[in-house]
Amino acid sequence: MDGILCLDKPQEMTSFACCAMLRRLTGEKKIGHAGTLDPMATGVLPLMFGKATRAIPFLPTHDKQYVADIQFGKTSDTLDIWGAVTETGKPFPSLSEIEQALPAFRGEICQIPPMMSALKKDGVRLYELARKGVEIEREARTVTIHRLETEAYDEKLGILRVVCDCSAGTYIRSLCDDLGRMLGCGAVMSGLRRTVAAGYGTGSCLTEEQCRAAAEDGTLSEYILPIDTAFTVYPAVTVTAAQATRFRNGGELAAERVKGVPSQATYLRVYDPEMVFLGLGQLEKESIAIARIFV
Repeated sequence: MDGILCLDKPQEMTSFACCAMLRRLTGEKKIGHAGTLDPMATGVLPLMFGKATRAIPFLPTHDKQYVADIQFGKTSDTLDIWGAVTETGKPFPSLSEIEQALPAFRGEICQIPPMMSALKKDGVRLYELARKGVEIEREARTVTIHRLETEAYDEKLGILRVVCDCSAGTYIRSLCDDLGRMLGCGAVMSGLRRTVAAGYGTGSCLTEEQCRAAAEDGTLSEYILPIDTAFTVYPAVTVTAAQATRFRNGGELAAERVKGVPSQATYLRVYDPEMVFLGLGQLEKESIAIARIFV
């Protein structure tokens, strides 16, 4: 079973547990995921089956989109509502104050990764240290917030919903905490849903219940997306049978002998005459080198 299944990850399940669940349902031993989601978060989790696990380093976009709920007037040791929460006693900000603060969080910004993260220190996950009450110094990282907009705000409850398009490595819980600090009232993340990951949206996803039902009636394989769907932004070329054999065997191709090669491109989707996806080629000066083979 080679391909991609997009799961709408349920709350209270780790990304690792999602992979384990699909291994049990399908019997496929080799399953990885593109982009970890926190246990309490929901939404798009692309699961790579079999040879598709080779695709992860070559995904054309690692940007994500999230819908997050922010509760003002609180702080937390985990920066979210599921940690040890403290009431600040400060009044909730107005929508106008929020709108004035948001531009500071757009574009390239620096974030200090939270202790409740999967980053490692000396081989140990930060969240494992955090659960032991250990806090260590972390270096600030540069991330990019492409879009940050308010979607709804309940001024009486102090709950804001935002839509955030961001680069890989962005911590939404840190964004919430930083916004609360800027507004002087404190804030925690109270809900998180990922709506886009690796170019796939929620419309491409199956829920856990749908996966289990499809596994029972033997139709789950019908929902596995072809590997090349992850690379649709890369130009496609079709090679001859002889060129396909050479490519399969790891040999580079002369670019001038392949029809339809664009003048500028990083990677190319390479197909044989029967439109079977062979893999990714990397366009160099006068040749198409092997980037990754998927057959």
